[in-house]
Amino acid sequence: MDNNYNPFIEALKNQKEIFGDELFEQITISVDTFNPENSQPLEIKEPKEVYIAGNSLFEDFDKCNTLDSFYDLIHNCQKCSLGTTRTNFVFGVGNPNADVMIVGEAPGAEEDKQGVTFVGRAGKLLTDILKAIKFERDDVYIANILKCRPPQNRDPLPLEVKECMPYLYKQMDLIKPKAILCLGRVAATNLLNQKISLTKMRGNIYEVHGIKTMVTYHPAALLRNPNWKRGCWEDVQKFRKLYDSLKN
Repeated sequence: MDNNYNPFIEALKNQKEIFGDELFEQITISVDTFNPENSQPLEIKEPKEVYIAGNSLFEDFDKCNTLDSFYDLIHNCQKCSLGTTRTNFVFGVGNPNADVMIVGEAPGAEEDKQGVTFVGRAGKLLTDILKAIKFERDDVYIANILKCRPPQNRDPLPLEVKECMPYLYKQMDLIKPKAILCLGRVAATNLLNQKISLTKMRGNIYEVHGIKTMVTYHPAALLRNPNWKRGCWEDVQKFRKLYDSLKN
């Protein structure tokens, strides 16, 4: 057994991932796989516009008109202390012309080691989730709120988010996706500027810089608690329905 494993701490992490700091009553639903027969798509709510303050969408990045040139400009970033502790700058990966963008929280240990977003068990589960709604991983673009791993995988600090978010906004501007799927509470609260629980954000459609955006669980949370897979399946069905509506 891992000597660092503490079931009480893991339970708190699970609760915080979904409910933030709110009190709640947990209802357990057992689901093993992402299966269309397990649930029915729910009604999609009207979009909620997200306000992004200042000129953070572009900063001084106007000279960059491709993801490659943008990577060349920023991959040696030292704007916050994470620049001194990272192994690799984790820029993002996928189709530069993707219609769908996936946004996570920050690189973990394996991502930091490889310099690639969503690898390991969580990455494999994300690939399976995408396949369940008829997306291949190469169809989408995957990036994070932060480009560098916070030590011990702690939550991003406000200063780190402030310095790094303009990079994500510029990626959004270059890729021009039709829809964004946020994975987990930390990614959602920072991208959407909504200081509410994941439970309250799920099922809504937001707009970030004119891009329709929805929220679901982080794959790492599903690995900790597979009972949340049903809720995730319902979320991604609605996301697929949203995406299909935008193609017309």
